[in-house]
Amino acid sequence: MTDNLLIVADSDRNADMLYAVGMFVPDPFIYLRLRGKCHIVMNDLELGRARKQAAHCKVISRTQWANQLQRDGQQKISTAQIIRAILREKRIKKVAVPYNFPLGLATELRRLKIKVKCQPGAFFPQRARKSAEEVKKISAALMMAEVGLAEGMQALKNARVGRNRKLLHRNNPLTSEKLRAIIDTAILQAGGIASHTIVAGGDQACDPHECGHGVLRAKEPIVIDVFPRSQRTGYFGDITRTFVKGRASEAVRKLYATVAKGQDIAFTAMRHNAAAEEIHGQVQDLFTHEGFKTCRHNGRMEGFFHGTGHGVGMELHEAPRVGAHSKDKLLSGHVVTVEPGLYYPGVGSVRLEDMALVTANGPRNLTKFEKVLEV
Repeated sequence: MTDNLLIVADSDRNADMLYAVGMFVPDPFIYLRLRGKCHIVMNDLELGRARKQAAHCKVISRTQWANQLQRDGQQKISTAQIIRAILREKRIKKVAVPYNFPLGLATELRRLKIKVKCQPGAFFPQRARKSAEEVKKISAALMMAEVGLAEGMQALKNARVGRNRKLLHRNNPLTSEKLRAIIDTAILQAGGIASHTIVAGGDQACDPHECGHGVLRAKEPIVIDVFPRSQRTGYFGDITRTFVKGRASEAVRKLYATVAKGQDIAFTAMRHNAAAEEIHGQVQDLFTHEGFKTCRHNGRMEGFFHGTGHGVGMELHEAPRVGAHSKDKLLSGHVVTVEPGLYYPGVGSVRLEDMALVTANGPRNLTKFEKVLEV
């Protein structure tokens, strides 16, 4: 990419900004890559930290530029005016911005005679292919997820079965909320931040992104999906397991065995230059062949109606996508989830999720956690 680049965002929530500067800043600030060199404009609060943590960037004082503009007669100093002044000094009149750039700021820059071009697609395409150092950071976040999942699994093992199959933990009802708190606390202690961890039992889990609520029960599948972010690096990990407290029904066992087989098929296919759409199609074909159709029934979807996987890095869901309409090809360095699932109200649901690193020699499973249905 040879364009001069502009981002205005915070790096806590904007993955492109975090990737560009490598430090967490909670408030929006200015990033410019001009003729290949990185510049960041920081307020006085962040100047010292930025010079240490973003040493690859030239750190510019926003206050100094604001004072200069005031001396030049500007009464009210805006972010757009500071950007224009810096670009004018560099004799640059055009910048490329990401797709999610603020519309109001773009409008003001254009009014100030700065040409703003929206960069189509990924702003930093190289983000999709992870370096060895990035894979280590993702693996560390995944380990935090596994720590939390282990605590959740142990709580299920230790739970007693009360009336109407309701689970009890230390003589109190074991709810989705309680089990989620156990998992999230363990992740926090391991250095991660967990948000909206999924602990969904029975028919609740037939909605794949339902977080879960209420008392959990024995003899029905409980889907636990854990996806924390490392507090130190900002990278994510992602893992899902499905458990049954006690004896699973034959219907659930068949679901589990079929999903596990589908995951194996998808995992084997995660190779350099593989077409993502074809990988998803192989899983879908298996499920159909095994008698698990995907359709709309009684107003809701049943079967396998989400993608097989997605990229993970500084965002939980990023390129590439492995799904029915994906045009992506897998490349060495991609880190993707492998997470087929089957969902049938009245029976329950099963989802299993590992993380694969695509290499020139085939896929490598970054996930270490065991797969067991009955606990």
